[in-house]
Amino acid sequence: MMGCLEVTRREFFAGAGALLITVSVPGIAAAQSLPRSLRGNRSLDTWLRIDAGGTVTVFSGKVELGQGIRTALSQVVADELDVSIDRLRMATVDTSGSPNEGRTTGSNSVPDGGTALRVAAAQARQILIENAAAQLGADAGSLTVEDGVVSDGGGRSVSYWELLADGRFETEVDGRVPPKANDTYTYVGTSQPRIDLPAKFTGQPAYVHDMRLPDMAHARIVRGDIAVSDIVSLDDSAVRQMPGVVDVVRDGNFLAVVTEREEQAIAAAAALRDATRWRAPKAYPAPGALPLMLRELETADELIAEVPPDGAEIVREFRADYSRPFIAHASLGPSCAVAQWDGSTMTVWSHSQGMYPLRGAIADMLGLQPQRVRCIHAEGAGCYGHNGADDVASEAALIARAVPNRPIRLLWSREDEFCYEPYGSAMSLQVSAGLDAEDRIARWRYDVWSCSHSTRPSGGPTAGGVLAAREKADPLPLPPVTDGRQPTGGADRNSIPLYAFPDLRVTEHVVQDPPLRNSALRSLGANGNVFAIESFMDEIVQEVGADPFEFRLRHLEDERGRAVLTQVRDLAEAAPAVSAPGRIGRGIAFAQYKNLSTYAAIVADVSVDTDTGRIRVLRTFAAIDVGQVINPDGVKNQIEGGIVQATSWTLKEQVKFSAGRIESTDWNGYPILRFSEVPEIEITLIDRPE
Repeated sequence: MMGCLEVTRREFFAGAGALLITVSVPGIAAAQSLPRSLRGNRSLDTWLRIDAGGTVTVFSGKVELGQGIRTALSQVVADELDVSIDRLRMATVDTSGSPNEGRTTGSNSVPDGGTALRVAAAQARQILIENAAAQLGADAGSLTVEDGVVSDGGGRSVSYWELLADGRFETEVDGRVPPKANDTYTYVGTSQPRIDLPAKFTGQPAYVHDMRLPDMAHARIVRGDIAVSDIVSLDDSAVRQMPGVVDVVRDGNFLAVVTEREEQAIAAAAALRDATRWRAPKAYPAPGALPLMLRELETADELIAEVPPDGAEIVREFRADYSRPFIAHASLGPSCAVAQWDGSTMTVWSHSQGMYPLRGAIADMLGLQPQRVRCIHAEGAGCYGHNGADDVASEAALIARAVPNRPIRLLWSREDEFCYEPYGSAMSLQVSAGLDAEDRIARWRYDVWSCSHSTRPSGGPTAGGVLAAREKADPLPLPPVTDGRQPTGGADRNSIPLYAFPDLRVTEHVVQDPPLRNSALRSLGANGNVFAIESFMDEIVQEVGADPFEFRLRHLEDERGRAVLTQVRDLAEAAPAVSAPGRIGRGIAFAQYKNLSTYAAIVADVSVDTDTGRIRVLRTFAAIDVGQVINPDGVKNQIEGGIVQATSWTLKEQVKFSAGRIESTDWNGYPILRFSEVPEIEITLIDRPE
């Protein structure tokens, strides 16, 4: 039962249900069409290479963002190939040779990239077995494989590395070889150590920030208080005489300084900022205008979902409004990139989520053919969506063209990151419901006002999505406002309740001229929408005196959804009571991410200090169904991170601004949850290999 917490649910819970990363791999039969990632990357050699020396190189277009994807993909390939996971080498994503899988977004890396590798590895194994059968003079069906060695049972064997001496398959993936049965896996379903962590734990170079190349110069960008402002006047003569200054780079309204050392770049950038006068294109809105302002701006409106009424008489009506502010990605490491122009090829190392889309954006910005731009992934310290990574990579490329033949390392300052990154959009949410005589919801109306949740740059009309492309002397246009479409959605992600409501209408209103720069933040609109839906469910529960679990179960027909709700209830009720000063309450939230992915039910025990009003999450329980679990520890890592970040967003995070500038420029102005405030977290996973 819900406890006596007086703070309304509008101020907390449901965001935690929207942040979970799916790590399921759907099965694929031989006769089915190829997975999406394979359709444009048919060559088997694009995915796998049998190396001399007894190793296998695995190529993927999905990048490591700290979510453990390299480990999970290794587990999939090791099982399908029947080799030890220690033999695998995960190649860095590189546009010079990796498959083009677009971006690593939307919790799709294992469902898309993992399925592609599973199918490719299954075919590779079959080819190797057939080659072994020919060499051993045996029937392919009688052969067994252990750690890359094919045996006939009679003492004769041959290894993969003998069968494919040049390492290449020279064939296309056709999808006709079925992957192995789930019950034959060795690595899938087990918690394997993360292959990306040792370097991070031991202080070895692990991030793009750590890169040091011969003759590398250091750069900083200089902007006005509002990005894409016009330079009114500039006198850089004194800056050019400062110690270590290599060049002051100006291209239209794009301005940067290049020096020999990092500390010189910091000093020169500060001096250059003082030597520049700016004119902003427009002011930010008044800080108190949100969220009503979103409802007053021009919007593109769309009916997202509609269910006809069932004839029930409405006897009680409820209505509520919810909102969330603009939220920063607040990545722990400010955005960084390294770029080098040799007169022919622009090479960029970046922690962007998509190397091929980034290549397209940089190529269009510089007026180059995409083949003359090479983008190589290097990890960043924190991501959570479309932060400043694409911007800083494009800026590094623009600077490198002006200072050719040496690597340019560009690092944003913390203030740059907070001021210029694209934020997660503010949202204004209105919901109403009518109950019948049995206290069942018989009518549901839901409206979401929001800016777009994706302005990611790539080639073509979206290349202007990076700041430098709009600041340079021949600027690219700002991309048109678009948003994600159902079934995954953007602002409307998870706006359609999974509950079985008759007489339902869900409408999206996308702001056409956003007041602040915004784009994709973890979960897109799901965080705000699940927050509103689940909060409203509890407000109804409180009014009618119902049990919050039973009320949800009454309206939920999805069996997997019912299972996680039941499981988390049992988990929470079995735990001993929690104690803390003040009043203590318990809340429940449920969602299926995108209504087609991970099921999550969360219970939170929360305390409220009656003297100060301070809210603290003491303990959380989570029941999670991701389908087939590849790496249980990896799944739990993602759930824990989602719970912590949702708690931080709800209790602390908000981009503050005035008419002339962003006010949240450091961790004091943009506080996040501290380690001492992290709740206890208990997670149970429901594994569904089928």
